Amino acid sequence: PALGMESLPEAVLIRILASIPAVDLVLVCRLVCCQWKNLVDGAALWILKCQQEGLTRGESDAENWQNFYFLSKKRKNLIKNPCGEEDLEHWGEVENGGDGWKIEDLPGDFGKEFPSEEVHKYFVTSYEWCRKAQVIDLRADGYWEELMDTTQPKIRVGDWYAGRSDAGCLYELCVKLLSENEDVLAEYKSETVTIPQENDGSWTEISHTFSSYGPGVRFVRFEHGGQDTLFWKGWYGVRVTNSSVTVEP
Repeated sequence: PALGMESLPEAVLIRILASIPAVDLVLVCRLVCCQWKNLVDGAALWILKCQQEGLTRGESDAENWQNFYFLSKKRKNLIKNPCGEEDLEHWGEVENGGDGWKIEDLPGDFGKEFPSEEVHKYFVTSYEWCRKAQVIDLRADGYWEELMDTTQPKIRVGDWYAGRSDAGCLYELCVKLLSENEDVLAEYKSETVTIPQENDGSWTEISHTFSSYGPGVRFVRFEHGGQDTLFWKGWYGVRVTNSSVTVEP
């Protein structure tokens, strides 16, 4: 009699399954039979897929290789228009103190080039407080509720700021993890950073990683802003660019 796939050694079956797209493994193959379900739910198949696609992780990390695979493939900056290439598109709750926000080309007057050649523009503030925010819907970006509630992957937020070398300025960053009803479940708020008038105009990165934040996180609210300290008309305040929010594998 002809032999079916169930007669194959498990190691061979895992190699065959590893050639199938990940979404099909979970939504289709997992439903075929108990053996396939156990393989799709197990670690060996996802370890092999990670090896095949060059995805590596530390031995001390969590045990769920399936989640690690999907998070690694999905990893991207969830902030839209982080460098001002689309003017103020995607930024809401905008506060335009003084002469308001402006987008300028790097390096700008009395400024320095950004550390990455991929960044070409920045947002700059004025002589009164300028703030802007962006709210990220994690489910809309593909991070399902069970993943956020059970695995609670780390959420890293980052921002870059700089002053003009001829003007002092202030800078602040505030990021909140919000529930379905927009209750604050975790918050990071920087100190008010003061850049003196005599500075070298260099760019500084600020970052924070949320972990073990508990179940219920559905949104991330990112807000930053600043102003100059000399109250000069125009755009002599803090410069910001390359903002980021990433869900870490």
